Amino acid sequence: MRRLRVVPPPATEHVPPPRPATLAHRHVVSLHDLAPPEIEYLLVLAQQVKAGPFRHKQALAGKTLAMLFEKPSLRTRVTFEIGMGQLGGQAVYLGPQEVGLGKREAVKDVAHNLSRWVDAVMARVFSHQTLLELAEHATVPVINGLSDFEHPCQALGDYLTLLEHKGKLPGTTLAWVGDGNNVCHSLIYGAARLGVRMRIATPPGYEPDRSVLAEARREGGEIEMTQDPTAAVAGADAVYTDVWTSMGQEAEAETRTQVFRSFQVNAALMRAAGPQALFMHCLPAHRGEEVTDDVIDSSRSIVCDQSENRLHLQKAILLALLS
Repeated sequence: MRRLRVVPPPATEHVPPPRPATLAHRHVVSLHDLAPPEIEYLLVLAQQVKAGPFRHKQALAGKTLAMLFEKPSLRTRVTFEIGMGQLGGQAVYLGPQEVGLGKREAVKDVAHNLSRWVDAVMARVFSHQTLLELAEHATVPVINGLSDFEHPCQALGDYLTLLEHKGKLPGTTLAWVGDGNNVCHSLIYGAARLGVRMRIATPPGYEPDRSVLAEARREGGEIEMTQDPTAAVAGADAVYTDVWTSMGQEAEAETRTQVFRSFQVNAALMRAAGPQALFMHCLPAHRGEEVTDDVIDSSRSIVCDQSENRLHLQKAILLALLS
């Protein structure tokens, strides 16, 4: 498997790397759909966007992004809306009351109509099937802003952050502690393409989807599964966790709190990881549950860097698809 060697561009570099032709006007629904050269391009372009935010300020002038939201959002809405504006385009927010995907109006009808008006659609939805249906019927790019199966923009921003702090991605070790959820799925797909080793600790029955693990391993990904958080984090470059109960799982909250209690990322677990380990979380965090204050507020926490890099990475995606 080709191991990517993504390095920060020189500070004086103004010319973006050659864009893979396959990225223009295509959907970004799953990280599994992106080939290694496409991910490499997005990471390098995001670094350049971050280093020189005004170089692309009119790159998407006259372009419009429709933002469909079934779930509440802070990071996804703000970063896409501001990002589109910083590139010279505009974003239109459409909440559940305006659209009602599959309820007020059929998903394919929404896709057909939006394709006549806008240049791209970003959707944050409950069901991944909704994303797939939007992409099937839309004639403009559809971007997954979150579904119950994947969160590709988050994972790409996370790998950009890990690259910044560790200087390289191939050979680094990322430990995941908690629920094998949508963010975990996207990180697994990314790890297989970037040469990142993943160790995943979950309670029995809360492992990542078997198909995701199988596909990543088939592509050469080094993915280890365990039920022991201490074993997962030992020597890791970063320890990543997420909420135990995601939106849409509220009825399971009490059960999940009991099941995941021993999977909390606290000071003791970070000591077991070692002094080199950073702490990562996609936010929002349920402080006192999956992570303690002394960890998320520590100097080892890079959660705000992750949040910031969502902006730069998503601007890179918009440039790659629409410019």
